[in-house]
Amino acid sequence: MAMFVHLTSAANAPRIRRSGIRASGQGQGGARGVHCFPVLPSYTLTHQWLRELARFGSRGGLVAVHVRLDDAQEVSAGHYRDRPRDAGSQITAAEAVRRIAALEDPRGWEVFVPRAIRPREVHRIRKAPQVVGWRYLPNAHGTKPCTCFGCRVRGGYGARRLLERLPHPLDGPPPPPRVLLARIAAAGDPGDPAVLREALHWFGMRGRGPLAELVRLAGHPDPSVREDLVWAVARWSTPGVTDLLDRLAADPDPEVREAVEAIFEE
Repeated sequence: MAMFVHLTSAANAPRIRRSGIRASGQGQGGARGVHCFPVLPSYTLTHQWLRELARFGSRGGLVAVHVRLDDAQEVSAGHYRDRPRDAGSQITAAEAVRRIAALEDPRGWEVFVPRAIRPREVHRIRKAPQVVGWRYLPNAHGTKPCTCFGCRVRGGYGARRLLERLPHPLDGPPPPPRVLLARIAAAGDPGDPAVLREALHWFGMRGRGPLAELVRLAGHPDPSVREDLVWAVARWSTPGVTDLLDRLAADPDPEVREAVEAIFEE
């Protein structure tokens, strides 16, 4: 029998003792199942996912659910960066334990069981220390964090201070509207397209904005500025956005019209 550990909120422990582990995880091809990791001689490696999972919140902390699976149970195994896995990547539970145990560095690896875990397969549930493992990614400690839109965790602990300390050149935080408007004014009339497009890029990260000061850009001779204006104001809640988009929907440039159509189709 192969032994694995599944980490979950302590609030789920009574239900797991009674009914097993739900197939709430998502694997290759959208399959539902349970993520877990082999029990290795190293306690730290076995519970390596603790701190990363704790970042997303848990009621009462996390617990370690030890699960016994038949050696012949089909599972998939791989590094989290390798998702989605090929349909032919199914191996037995025993082989998954062997492969991961033989790795020089198994951090970031995981095993996916494509079904729910039955109550009789739950070996034990115990409290797990909340300070074991890596956060963000293996070897992240001592590495300058990335604050791009794709990497940062909105609402995470210290996220705002980190973004202010390490602003990303493309993903912010955006300069204040008064600074952006000053740049647009300094660009002249009709204005340098490069300067205007950069300012519109930052305006597009906001939920509202000074629409009245930007309306004149709908008549800019460079169609790329008009197209960026569409994307900048598309999701604003400022009154008058719909009227501006209706005006740009009749723009002589096809790419500007396509941008408006894409917004209205969302």
